[in-house]
Amino acid sequence: METAGATPMPRTELLNVAETVAREKGIERDEVLEAMEMAIQKAGRSKYGQENDIRAEIDRNSGEIRLARYLEVAAEVENEATQLTLEEAQRRNPALQVGEFIIDPLPPIDFGRIAAQTAKQVIVQRVREAERERQYEEFKDRVAEIVNGLVKREDFGNITVDLGRGEAVIRREELLPREKYRRGDRVRGYIYDVRREQRGPQIFMSRTHPQFMAKLFGQEVPEIYDGIIEIKSVARDPGSRAKIAVISHDGSIDPVGACVGMRGSRVQAVVAELQGEKIDIIPWSQDPATFVVNALAPAEVAKVVLDEETRKIEVVVPDEQLSLAIGRRGQNVRLASTLSGWEIDILTEEQESERRQAEVQMRSQTFIDALDVDDVIAHFLVSEGFTSIEEVAFVPEEELLAIEGFDNEVAQELRLRARNFLAKENERLEARVVELEIEETLRDLPGMTTQMAVALGEAEIKTLEDFADLASDELTGSEDGLLSAFKLSEAEANEFILRARVVAGWITEEDLAVALAPPEGAVVEAAEAETEPQPPADA
Repeated sequence: METAGATPMPRTELLNVAETVAREKGIERDEVLEAMEMAIQKAGRSKYGQENDIRAEIDRNSGEIRLARYLEVAAEVENEATQLTLEEAQRRNPALQVGEFIIDPLPPIDFGRIAAQTAKQVIVQRVREAERERQYEEFKDRVAEIVNGLVKREDFGNITVDLGRGEAVIRREELLPREKYRRGDRVRGYIYDVRREQRGPQIFMSRTHPQFMAKLFGQEVPEIYDGIIEIKSVARDPGSRAKIAVISHDGSIDPVGACVGMRGSRVQAVVAELQGEKIDIIPWSQDPATFVVNALAPAEVAKVVLDEETRKIEVVVPDEQLSLAIGRRGQNVRLASTLSGWEIDILTEEQESERRQAEVQMRSQTFIDALDVDDVIAHFLVSEGFTSIEEVAFVPEEELLAIEGFDNEVAQELRLRARNFLAKENERLEARVVELEIEETLRDLPGMTTQMAVALGEAEIKTLEDFADLASDELTGSEDGLLSAFKLSEAEANEFILRARVVAGWITEEDLAVALAPPEGAVVEAAEAETEPQPPADA
């Protein structure tokens, strides 16, 4: 390979300039020198022809500039300006092979005004790009940190914050209500996202993010910083009220008391930063019922009923506690629901009693109609916890005999009547399926019952494709869901539809596995038993 005879262009001052720029911008000297090489290269192509492969090199020790034209040795020439044949190349140097270069040194460039301006633009652009990359690399690892900065400007409610080595944006919706900042004000926020964009790295800060509060407590409470106390969850109505659930991994330390601090000093420091946002500090409990009761404080709870499949919890409160439990505009129950991860339905004791009576009456009437029994026997069945005809038909006979006043004859007769009713009902449903012309592939879908198929058919969902095209909330809507009577959870409905899409050939089994996989970073709750719950502290 032929080497170029260096065309020295004494520029030792280039190294000093590069070092100064690198120091001011916080980037590497080599990045500045590479930008200078690109500028010289661009000027060289302007002088000798844009079609040529002109390259510049600055000696990292002496600062000398070498400019040369490169010609590639090619088996087949496609561009005569940058390539030549092996035969032509070997006339100049017999040792050259295909893929190597002939390097022709060029004389120094006398920078004119236009060329100098172009070179300056290239250098500025490359330095700016290097600076942006440095900012991105620095701040992408600072996501989930609290940072301080000075307000640089305000645009339509959004504020730009100078962080020293970068700029961040706090959007209007990420500021607390009624919060106003002027240029030069100091502001503290939580970095929740850093993106690499065309105009440079975009750093997004928030003062309304739930984790901003969690991080503030981490700064104020040494036990949280040391990992002795853990923040399990946070729910906020920014600027108004928040709930935070904490647990202590040291039995001798009260997590609520530690977060409140002596005379409320610790929690008040957080409240002051959040413009007076009221904070309830809740002891976390592994038991969902206990945790929800704690989360609804200061309201008193009389009874809770859990439905673990749908993650719904029914809370019964004394009549006079209803408004306190719900809170202004539903704030208390909404925050408790977010904090616990359970959907909370609040009833008064009177409402719960009325609903329970209505359910008893409805179930009793079902047994009266289906089994042709009087209301006394129907009431006995309901009182013993029987909820469906299927239970009467197929539970062990001993369970029926355990009901006071029931003997063998009564138990057998009830089982026989229940099975006869189910057989007739099944015949009716099968006939209805045929009448509705429901596609067999839909009926054969795993998990699909005849009752479900009829309910879908009556809603004009008669083919597998019709069903696969549904959304989960169309199945489970509280009142108008197509299968709401079958008590499907959102997750079950979603899986039901996805499996239909697999059968229909819309997605693969691998797609299904990915869709049903738990999300990354899902919190797995600790299995250890926790300490007795304490009343929440609020600030």
